[in-house]
Amino acid sequence: MFENLESIVLKYEDISRELASPAAAQDQGRFRALMKEQSDMTPLIDAYAAYKKQQQNIADDLHILDTESDEEIRLMAKEELAESKKSAEALEEQIRILLLPKDPNDEKNVIVEIRAGAGGDEAALFAAQVYRMYVHYAESRGWRAETLDYEEIGIGGMKYVNFMIRGKGAYSRLKYESGVHRVQRVPATESGGRIHTSTVTVAVMPEVDEDIRIDIPDKDVRIDVMRASGNGGQCVNTTDSAVRLTHYPTGIVIYSQTEKSQLQNKEKAWNLLRAKLYDLEMQKRHDEEADLRRSQIGTGDRSEKIRTYNFPQSRVTDHRIKLTLYSIDSIMNGDLDVIIDPLITADQEAKLLKSGNL
Repeated sequence: MFENLESIVLKYEDISRELASPAAAQDQGRFRALMKEQSDMTPLIDAYAAYKKQQQNIADDLHILDTESDEEIRLMAKEELAESKKSAEALEEQIRILLLPKDPNDEKNVIVEIRAGAGGDEAALFAAQVYRMYVHYAESRGWRAETLDYEEIGIGGMKYVNFMIRGKGAYSRLKYESGVHRVQRVPATESGGRIHTSTVTVAVMPEVDEDIRIDIPDKDVRIDVMRASGNGGQCVNTTDSAVRLTHYPTGIVIYSQTEKSQLQNKEKAWNLLRAKLYDLEMQKRHDEEADLRRSQIGTGDRSEKIRTYNFPQSRVTDHRIKLTLYSIDSIMNGDLDVIIDPLITADQEAKLLKSGNL
């Protein structure tokens, strides 16, 4: 591990020298790429420098214990030695995690799709509630949520909703949310007080930006424009602003009507189509790499039941890591870090175990 670290340090120094040279700014594309690479490497470089400092402290304290006879100085050295060893162990664990292969999508914005599953109107009501949960979570982290497409039912539920969350590292945290979310509660329309079970499916897809090429031949897509339907502001329902894309090879249909401008709706629709096609390719790769899929949290089958929300018991259970919390109100209000942080830790431990570094 430490041989690899020394080579990474040398590479970091080479990048820093190149960025400092007068010629660096002449090629803006390479300059930006080097800046990003340097930024990605900095946490590891800083952690390794801190680790080496603690190792030097340990060596100094051991030398004092070997050569010093003054008991007060020896006592101070012993205390400092214990603290340095504890810090070094924590930094070594941090370095092992930082050395894990990075998901190239982690820093990207995400497109989230929520669909009501089994349970009729109750599933649609829960879909709307899950949507609000993610919007609140995005706001708590300073991210921005933008609705792309949705279909409501008359009692405040949603058959489906597609939305984008813009924020640095959004995918790195929300990718663990893909799967089936199950709710157990007494519906407002249930007079007998019986608990019903309903489900929604959540798909989290990274935004496809310029670093990924998704070829979509014109002949593979039909574009239809029409008037928007449903509730809308002035002008929304009076012009042909809504856009529908039909992708023939996959059967995917994208409908966008949230903007007054046809151009803006078309852009949103194409962004969503690209994300869905990229997501299909990612799922195909995961299916082909079954061992990898089983060894990591949050990269499994979209049909997997990942979480249960039991309202009568105020209980939320994530089945992948067997985590149960009795704080459903705060979680539904966007306090998702209490679930996501343990999921990230479990994912890192699984990867470390697989890599042999645990």
